Formats: sequence, C-alpha cells, structure tokens
Amino acid sequence: MSDFHDAAKNGLNQLQFEAVLRQVGAERYHNLHPFHHQMTQGALTKGQMQAWALNRYCYQSVIPRKDAMILARAEDPAFRAEWRKRIEDHDGADGWNGGIARWLKLATGLGLPAQDVIGERLALPATRFAVGAYLSFCTNRTLLEAVGSSLTELFSPVIIAERVPAMLAKYDYVTEDILAYFKPRPEQASRDSDFALAYVLAHADNPERQQSVIDALVFKCDILWAMLDALKHAYGEAGHIPPGAFRPEERG
Repeated sequence: MSDFHDAAKNGLNQLQFEAVLRQVGAERYHNLHPFHHQMTQGALTKGQMQAWALNRYCYQSVIPRKDAMILARAEDPAFRAEWRKRIEDHDGADGWNGGIARWLKLATGLGLPAQDVIGERLALPATRFAVGAYLSFCTNRTLLEAVGSSLTELFSPVIIAERVPAMLAKYDYVTEDILAYFKPRPEQASRDSDFALAYVLAHADNPERQQSVIDALVFKCDILWAMLDALKHAYGEAGHIPPGAFRPEERG
C-alpha cells in the first residue's frame, strides 16, 4: 500500500493527478475495512449494527457544518452556489427532511431511541474525536485542502452498492424504508465529486498544491477508517466498550 507522501514531488499533469487521487481511494477507502466486510457478509449482530448507525450519525450531522465553514471561506459566488447544495441535501428545507433525518430514520429503524442518537453522548470517544478533527480540518486548512478532503465522495457509490444489497439480503430486520438515506446518495455524491474534482484539478497548479490535496484526501480516508477501527475495537470480539458509550445489551 502506498503512503502517497511524495506522490506529487515532481509535478503531475491533470491525468496523472486524477489517477493518484483515485489510487488513494483504491488503497485506503473504508470499503476495504474488516468491519465493512463483516457487514456485507451478514456477520454483524444487531447490536453491532446499532452501534455503527449511532456512531455514524455523529459524522452525518457534522457534514453540513463543515460545508458551511467551506462556504464561509469561498469568495466565488458560483462556487458557493454549487457547494451549498450539499447543505441542502443534508439539512433539507427545514433542517429535518434531508439526509440527516433519513439517517436518524435508519438508526431508529434499527431500534435506537431518537434522543440517544441525536444527543451523541453514547457515541465512542474516538468517533467524536475523529469527527471533530474533520470539522477542524475544513475550518482551519486552505480552501483547496478542504475541497480535496471531500473527494472521498468519488468512492461513495462503490461502498453503497456493496452495503445496501447486502444489508437487505442478509439482515431480516433491515428494509428498504430503513435504508432510504442511501437512495439519493449515489447521484448526489457523483454530482458533488465531479465538481470538487474539477475544482482541485484546476486550482492545484503546482506540486505543493497537488500534494496538499493528496494529503487531504488521505487524511479524510484515515478519518473514516479510524471510525471503523473504533467500532471494531469496542464492539468486536474483544468488546472493549469505553465508559459511557452505547452498550447493546442494555438496549435489548
């Protein structure tokens, strides 16, 4: 597996640059993680599925906030007009009829109380730290790096295509209605990643900027990987659930 640390040291043309970005996903996206494989194999308990949905809500809920930080730093009105679609996708027209609400429906459909999910207090500390690090990154790094970190959406349709059919086929308590979050996501992710990719290809016009985008995408892949690492550590065979975190046996 590549570390991509010096991938752009000699400069890349646009085709080479895009190829490196796609290779990051091929080697480091979290569809390669053992926890995801367990999910698609039908090997997770309902409690593990609940833990995944509850913890992933923390990530879903921060997406429009990090996108708002990106918007606040963008001077180009055309960029802002395109980027704000992401916030609309997740918040909806009134804050509770978009992607976040659909993820809450997934979590409650798995048997979790809505207030426990929304409150996030039962999420793993590692989840909260990872999500906070992502928000901080998009707030404090350059606009180009923040956009680059969003390029995991290039690979999102792949993991959805693996996850949704497997969940429907292998977990009898999972229904299409519960998984409504995923229905619009491939189209939204393709739209968003096309725009973000075009942006970084146009604006990463020297080796340093190209490397900053590559590093940003690696960082984002690490965030998503770390979240699954934490789930596997806490809810796998070892069962190292930290104090105060969700405990499946307490929810039935």
